[in-house]
Amino acid sequence: MIDPRVSSLCEEYGIRIVDGRAYPGIRETRAVTTMERILNSKGEGHFRMVLVTLAETENNAAYLDKFLWWACSDLVETYHHLVEEHTSEWLKAFDAAPVGELQYIARPLKHQRYALVGMLAERIAIAFGPRATQPDLFSDRRVS
Repeated sequence: MIDPRVSSLCEEYGIRIVDGRAYPGIRETRAVTTMERILNSKGEGHFRMVLVTLAETENNAAYLDKFLWWACSDLVETYHHLVEEHTSEWLKAFDAAPVGELQYIARPLKHQRYALVGMLAERIAIAFGPRATQPDLFSDRRVS
């Protein structure tokens, strides 16, 4: 039985929950237990920001697995000041990250969630860190 709060919030943000045996498509997930754990441990406000980050950025809609949910939750918790004070820039930075490619890179690793958090945190540091206003012109990770 799916927590009705999870179902309702996912529906609100256009994310469809599919059966655990189905392969999720665009804007679909089967990571119900993960979403329930995030909602119950971090609260509705936090869960909504995770949903916004994943639902409102086009680059992240393809593979909403448990590792991405947890990674996004970790990042929203760590960078809550950015999420709250610079929401549009946060979403732009998250959308600029090649999330699907990073998920693919992390896939064979023992701790996918934490690898994904690290790779995405680097992208956030580039977008919001000291080099955000004057980027390193020789960096291959410049955000345009």
